Amino acid sequence: MMKPLHLMIMMTLWGSLTTGSLMAETKVLILGDSLTEGFGVGKEEAFPARLQTSLQDLGRKDVLIVNAGISGSTSASALSRLRWYMKNKPDILLLALGGNDGLRGLDVEQMRKHLAGTIEYAMKNKVRVLLAGMKMPFNYGEAYTLAFEQVFFDLGKQYEIPLIPFLLEGVGGQPEMNLPDGIHPTPQGHEIIAGTVMKYLLPLLDQP
Repeated sequence: MMKPLHLMIMMTLWGSLTTGSLMAETKVLILGDSLTEGFGVGKEEAFPARLQTSLQDLGRKDVLIVNAGISGSTSASALSRLRWYMKNKPDILLLALGGNDGLRGLDVEQMRKHLAGTIEYAMKNKVRVLLAGMKMPFNYGEAYTLAFEQVFFDLGKQYEIPLIPFLLEGVGGQPEMNLPDGIHPTPQGHEIIAGTVMKYLLPLLDQP
């Protein structure tokens, strides 16, 4: 016996609503530069894609990783780019910018200002922030190198947000983990970065 048409429609709508709720996603926006974009490797080999795969392997199919990496980006672009991505309503921001500021020897106080403004904007919009720290080789001068690195620790403490001390831990300065340019990671390097990020991201995913 066929069900009345209105009942069939209601059942269909209910099915859509429940399916939608079960498929609800926590969106993690990774705002970065060429390291995030995956310069020199396939998109599926970059650490955001590796991170997505690792989360799925853990059964976290409710998490969506959004790769917002653009090669050459500095911290100066962070706030405007985040404003554009807010239309996607991210829940968590992994702020992974600053590396190009350092490589270009840009003013660290300007970098601090740009990153701080981005963090404040995210927090104002109820987006949880995970900050990725970076380091520079000492051939940039000890004073600059230390001041650059300290910015990330200061911001983490100031805004009471979790900090990855060094995004390239186990990769930076390791020739076998980087492409011939010595800057961009190999697929194996990206795998290590994904593992580093995972350690700091998982606790954030479990927060209300």
